[in-house]
Amino acid sequence: MIEGTTRNGLFYTEAGEGHPLIMLHGGGPGASGTSNFGANLPVFAEHFRTLLVDQPGYGRSVKPERFEKQFFTASADAVVGLMDDLGIERAHVLGNSLGGGTAARMAIDHPDRVAKLVLMGPGGVSLNVLAADPTEGIKRLFEFSAAPSRERLVAFLTALAHDPSLVTEELIADRLASATDPETARGNAAMAATFADPAMAEDGMLWREAYKIRHETLLTWGREDRANPLDGALVALKTIPNARLHVFPHCGHWAQTERFDEFNRVTLSFLES
Repeated sequence: MIEGTTRNGLFYTEAGEGHPLIMLHGGGPGASGTSNFGANLPVFAEHFRTLLVDQPGYGRSVKPERFEKQFFTASADAVVGLMDDLGIERAHVLGNSLGGGTAARMAIDHPDRVAKLVLMGPGGVSLNVLAADPTEGIKRLFEFSAAPSRERLVAFLTALAHDPSLVTEELIADRLASATDPETARGNAAMAATFADPAMAEDGMLWREAYKIRHETLLTWGREDRANPLDGALVALKTIPNARLHVFPHCGHWAQTERFDEFNRVTLSFLES
């Protein structure tokens, strides 16, 4: 694995050779490419040129005071700009939660730049048919954002993981340190504002445009996901013409961690088929 690099404001970590695969992390306090997919990177790097990208406002990427476009659009454009800078014409794109929304927007707005698409409990594309809105995970996120504290961070992280033992003291400390950094807080606030601003928010309702995604698409969901519940997959599965769905049992919002081996196996099989 090479050391992380920053280009055009985006920080990324790269490993492996071959066809490019871009992995985009979810949102929430302290999220980044390596915090989401660091453990998976060596596995995927055996098969692809794999890039873990910190989305704008997260990790070590640029943290703007405000976004001129809805976050999914702004982040998708930034990732495509990174691809241009690296000479990558086309890549498989995998996105988790918030990163799933960015990946879907890439497929909609820049279809020629995306090969295969993997959406993990994706934001924007997910539309709750049965579950209440906001979900438990989103409520805990709002509570932390309104008044950050260790207690509220633990409540949020525990809502994401089906197995509470994954919420370790080390994870809590790392996420809290990152989330309470003033620059990170500013970037998170700028991201959240694009979902609250009526002039931008509609561009984040990707489920209305999901029919435009013509790529081979793998939807993955944790059966016990309390942030983006499983019923959110139904509209995406119905409207994306070439979508298939894999559901991980005994799994919350972190399939790449909670179902590590199965997630790696299923995703690699799809990408290489």
